[in-house]
Amino acid sequence: MKNWVKAVLIIGIILVLIAVWMINGYNNLVAKSEEVQTALSQIDNQLQRRNDLIPNLVETVKRYAAHESEVFAQIAEARAKLAGAATVQDMAQADAQVSSALSRLLAIAENYPELKANQNFIQLQDELAGTENRITVARRDYNEKARDYNTTIRRFPMNIVASIFGFERAEYFEASEDAKQVPNVGKLFED
Repeated sequence: MKNWVKAVLIIGIILVLIAVWMINGYNNLVAKSEEVQTALSQIDNQLQRRNDLIPNLVETVKRYAAHESEVFAQIAEARAKLAGAATVQDMAQADAQVSSALSRLLAIAENYPELKANQNFIQLQDELAGTENRITVARRDYNEKARDYNTTIRRFPMNIVASIFGFERAEYFEASEDAKQVPNVGKLFED
């Protein structure tokens, strides 16, 4: 009788330890998943900040370069795609289009010395440069959190807990193929 009680007690302790380990593992994965989502929202915040700056920059440039309507249309289209991005990959592609359109806009500004000297333009350009830096930092932070989370859910024995509770890999924020191409802004200066 005593051996039977000891066996049940040992099995009970083992089951409690396994349950505690699974609960702890689950909570750890939830925390890492939330860190990934928080980092992704920081990218979104910075992209929104840039989107909010763009209309002011465009309006300032429009005053000096009214005939450059194609670039203004491309910027509006790229901003709309970014606002409607549903996945990390869609966001990365739309971000690349916005960056490319902004590069073309800033290249146009080079043709207008009085615009380059305009205090509003200079301030907007500085804010945009700062925002681009923030976006870069937010992307790096997100990818670090995604890497940490993905590594955790793939390591044994946490992969068992991850598969039981349905934790899936986080997507990395990667540059789209379009972003890897150097934009040709030279044609903007041709007459």
